[in-house]
Amino acid sequence: MASHRKSRPSATRVAGIRTPALATAALTSVALLSQTANAAPSEDGKPSLEEVEKKVDALYRQAESATEKYNAAKERTGKQRKQVDTLLDDVARRTDRLNKAREELGSFAAAQYRTGASAPDTSTFLLADTPQDYFDQTQLMNRLTSRQKDAVDDYATQQSATMAKRQEAAKSLESLTETQDDLKTAKSTVQAKLASARELLSQLDAQEKARLAEIEKKQRAAAAAEAAELAKQQAAAERKDAPSSSGPASGGSSPSSGSSYGTKAAKAIAFARAQIGKPYVWGATGPGSYDCSGLSQAAWKAAGVSLPRTTYDQVNAGTTVSLADARPGDLVFFYGDVTHVGIYIGDGMMIHAPKPGAYVREESIYYGGESIIHSVVRPA
Repeated sequence: MASHRKSRPSATRVAGIRTPALATAALTSVALLSQTANAAPSEDGKPSLEEVEKKVDALYRQAESATEKYNAAKERTGKQRKQVDTLLDDVARRTDRLNKAREELGSFAAAQYRTGASAPDTSTFLLADTPQDYFDQTQLMNRLTSRQKDAVDDYATQQSATMAKRQEAAKSLESLTETQDDLKTAKSTVQAKLASARELLSQLDAQEKARLAEIEKKQRAAAAAEAAELAKQQAAAERKDAPSSSGPASGGSSPSSGSSYGTKAAKAIAFARAQIGKPYVWGATGPGSYDCSGLSQAAWKAAGVSLPRTTYDQVNAGTTVSLADARPGDLVFFYGDVTHVGIYIGDGMMIHAPKPGAYVREESIYYGGESIIHSVVRPA
């Protein structure tokens, strides 16, 4: 993986962004929404389709942002929990050693009590039967005093180390608790945004719901038409340039098979393509469902490349390139807060897990217009 890193993303987009020759999907979306914007308000006072769609899209964006915060907090929680478990195990071991040192110290105190509180002196010698008895008693007490001193020192060392580890474990537990609070907050935010979106959609009458479905159908058809036309133009250009060209353009529809990156990218794309049709579920990393960063992480993992969990970190996990130089396999990031990501497959198209209620699919990277594209990163 490339070692190039940069600071946490700001709202500035990468330079070199181009608009494809036929951005029909984006233009069609704008046209369709413009048409609905002129629709007359509902006579029964219910919100119009354009009002609901605008609000729901905003709620989905907010939910996706909260999802990435949830993903980050969840990852931190896992790491911190492991750290806390390790520290608590260490505290338990040190406490056991401390108890043993205390028992040893107590045994020496008992022995000293039985033999006398002070070292032998002349009066002890007068009580001894022979000089040899005095010598033996003196040697015994000297050894006892030395071992007792060692026991005291060991106990003090074990006590100090155990207290230090307990304090470290307490701080880690406090940090874990704060992260768990962040996790709960992010989760509640996601659930609240999705609930609000569902409530808004439920207010649409049958006719408006049918209109919404038709608009989405036309948007998908427009995106597919754009992709087909771009692929057709690309194929024609490649045939024309075949005698003098050593390979497809960098933004072409297939990775360069002769490069290491091309090989890995092909595996990542093949994995992502196999997930098409699986539902977007916030916080999911597969295999049955994904959120956007969960899909990109799993796809590149299938290619042997380890990516971080969140879009915030994935955008730093590689080399930033201009969109004009994008190659299949690159990651395309969206929005100023970098809360969405897709896997570029060439010809202005990507595979991504779009939003709640949708499924993994191929879609134009211009689905929301040029302005929402943040940057492109080559992860390996």
